[in-house]
Amino acid sequence: MPVQFPLKLVDRRMLAPTVGHYQFLRDDGQPLDFQPGQFIQVHFEYADGTATKRSYSLATIHNHALGAGEAVDIAVSFVPGGAATALFEGLDIGGHVTASGPFGRFCLQPGDHNARYLLIATGTGVTPYRSMLPLLATAMAERGVEVVLLQGARTPTELLYSDDFYAFAAAHPGFRYVPCLSRELPENPHPDVRHGYVQQHLAEFAPNPATDIAYLCGNPDMVDATFEALKDAGLPTPQVRREKYVSST
Repeated sequence: MPVQFPLKLVDRRMLAPTVGHYQFLRDDGQPLDFQPGQFIQVHFEYADGTATKRSYSLATIHNHALGAGEAVDIAVSFVPGGAATALFEGLDIGGHVTASGPFGRFCLQPGDHNARYLLIATGTGVTPYRSMLPLLATAMAERGVEVVLLQGARTPTELLYSDDFYAFAAAHPGFRYVPCLSRELPENPHPDVRHGYVQQHLAEFAPNPATDIAYLCGNPDMVDATFEALKDAGLPTPQVRREKYVSST
C-alpha cells in the first residue's frame, strides 16, 4: 500500500466557473517532489464510511527540485453532488487532506530526440503541461525543439492557466499556444484561437511521424479521437502518450 501523508491547504482560487486551483503543503516535514506530468491521489471516505480516492495531476510549474516546506498545486473540477467536490468545497485554508504519490509516467522522456511536441488537452488535462513548461524551455533552448499546445474548452472562461501559456508563448518563440473553443469565442480573439474541437484543428499542424511526439490528456472521447487521427497521420503508438481523465462523483 502506498505511503499516505497529510497535505495542508495554503491557498485556493477559482480558475473557471467549475474548476478550483488548490495549493497544498506536505505537512509531515517531508518533501513532495515529482516529475512533471505525474499525479497524486487524495484519499477520503464516502458518507457511509467506504474508503475512496481521486487522482489529480500536479500543476506546479516545476523549475527546481521541491524540498520540504514547498507547496504543490492541483486543479479540481467541481461535479454537482460529487463526494470529492464536497470535500474540496468544504476545505478551509489550513485544513488537511490525506494523499499518496506521486504516481504516473505521463512525462517528458530524457531520451526524446524529436523535433516537435504536440501537446493536446481538454479541461483539467492541461495541468501536466503547465508543470512541464520549464522542461520544455530547456528542450527548446538545448535542442531546438518546437512545441504546439492545443487546449480545448467550451468558452474563454474555461481555458485553464491560459495566462501562463500566453506568457510562456510570448517569451519562447518556439512555443505556440492554440486555444480551441467549441461554443464561444472572445470578442477580440488572438490569431491562434480556433473555433471548434482540438481534434478538428489537428490537421492544420500536419502531424509528422518523422518529427513529432504527441501527448493527449483529458476527456476520453477526445483522447480516443485524436489518437486515431494521429495514427491515420502515420504516428506509431510509442510516439503518442495518453492519459484519460474520467469524472467521478
